[in-house]
Amino acid sequence: MVQKFHNAAMLVVGDEILSGRTRDANLYYLGSYLAKHGIELKEGRIIPDEHETIVHHVRELSAKYDAVFTSGGIGPTHDDITADAIAAAFGRSISHDPRAVAILENFYPEQMRNEARMRMARIPEGARLIDNPVSAAPGFVVENVYVMAGVPKIFEGMLEGLVSEFAGGQAMLSKTLRIEVGEGRIAAILGALQNKYPDVKLGCYPYGHDGHYAARIVARHRDEKRIVEALSELRQKVEEEGFDCDYEA
Repeated sequence: MVQKFHNAAMLVVGDEILSGRTRDANLYYLGSYLAKHGIELKEGRIIPDEHETIVHHVRELSAKYDAVFTSGGIGPTHDDITADAIAAAFGRSISHDPRAVAILENFYPEQMRNEARMRMARIPEGARLIDNPVSAAPGFVVENVYVMAGVPKIFEGMLEGLVSEFAGGQAMLSKTLRIEVGEGRIAAILGALQNKYPDVKLGCYPYGHDGHYAARIVARHRDEKRIVEALSELRQKVEEEGFDCDYEA
C-alpha cells in the first residue's frame, strides 16, 4: 500500500526520555530518513507515559499531518501503554491479535513465553502490522499513525520495512556554506537573503573554530538550482564584507 505523504510528525513517548535517563535517537533518524524520500518532518514532540496525554497528542497530530510516527511504549511492561492509548484515540477496541500472537509464538520457545511477552501481541482493532526484523514483536498502523518501538535499532528496522509505502515528493536537498565569522556579523545579510529567497530554508548554526566564532549556513530546498543561487549570492556578499567562507563537502 503506497501512501502519498508530503509531511509528517513524530511523537516520542517515554518518561525515561524526559527524565534524561535515556537519550532519544529516533527523532533524528526519522527526520533524515524521511527527507531522503521527499517527506518533510514538520514537528516532533516528547511526552510522558500518560494515557490521556498520548490520546490528546495523537488526535491532534493525526488531524494536522499526513502521517504520524510514534516511538516507545509498546513493550512488555506495565508502563507500556501506547497501544491502549492509540486504540482509545481512534475509538477502537484492543485485544490479542492472532497474527501478532503467531509471530511471538514462532519467535519465543514455549518455555520463554509469558504473560508479559504476549502482552506485546495486543493490537488495536483493524490495525495493520509493522514487521519487526530485530525482536519480532510487531508495531502497527492505525489510520495515518505508525506505532513503533522505542529501542533505536528496532525502530530503524521497522522503518526500513515501510520504505515501499512512502511515496513522497522530490527529496529535500541541502548544501552548507561555512563562514569564518560569528552569526551576529552576518545577521543582516542573512535576513535580507531569506526575504529574497523565501522558498529556500536558510539555517544558521554557530560554532567555535580555531579560537574564534564561525557559522555554518545550511540551505535546504528540493531544487538544487535554488540552493546554488541563494548560497552563491550569500558567498558574494560575505566576501564583499571581508569574511572568509567556503562550501563544506
